[in-house]
Amino acid sequence: MKSIKNIYLSWRKGKSYRRHIVGIIRRNANEGIRFEYLKQNLSEALKDGFAPYVDFPDINKVYKEHVIDIFGQRLIQADRSDIQRYYDFWELDKKFVDDKFYMLAYTQGLLSTDNFEFLAEFYPKRDLCFVSEICGLTERNIDSNLITPDEELRWLRESHNKFDKYAVQVLKGNTLIGYVKKIHNKVFYENLKGRLKIVVKSVDQNGVINRVFIRISF
Repeated sequence: MKSIKNIYLSWRKGKSYRRHIVGIIRRNANEGIRFEYLKQNLSEALKDGFAPYVDFPDINKVYKEHVIDIFGQRLIQADRSDIQRYYDFWELDKKFVDDKFYMLAYTQGLLSTDNFEFLAEFYPKRDLCFVSEICGLTERNIDSNLITPDEELRWLRESHNKFDKYAVQVLKGNTLIGYVKKIHNKVFYENLKGRLKIVVKSVDQNGVINRVFIRISF
């Protein structure tokens, strides 16, 4: 799948904590799929209590065997009765749903039992379309009536951000709602031949907005 550069392993202590990019999954025709930790990022993660992924305990090793089979255990089973709704939510191309690398990249491998996420860095292709999530909502207590599904939001690069040099603001009018998720935001800094569009996919709310999934596309 040529839209995906690499997949990064992200971890955070909890909902209100910053994400740490702790590892990278690479795929190429010669060496297959490999995983290794980004040791330069681990010191800050360790301060928050990070422990290595249980199947990959050695932070100094480059793992070359069974990588995608192990991480692929996080993926939903294709025989579920609601599988079509799942495919539709994540905007998946059915030609690639048997490709675990693709599925991990596009669905983020989210589980309710841990705080790992798998965040793909994408090439700025004309047909690019993927689902991400707005971050930083807990800091702003956004009113539940402010945004609704299917509406387009503005975005603005914030390259002076001290936590992430690829930070991208997401706005409704002039109101800052939050930020595009780490790694997903890097495509906004590419040499774009056109303008990326952010559209609200779904809103989880209870008086205030708790989670907002967004569709990012050309």
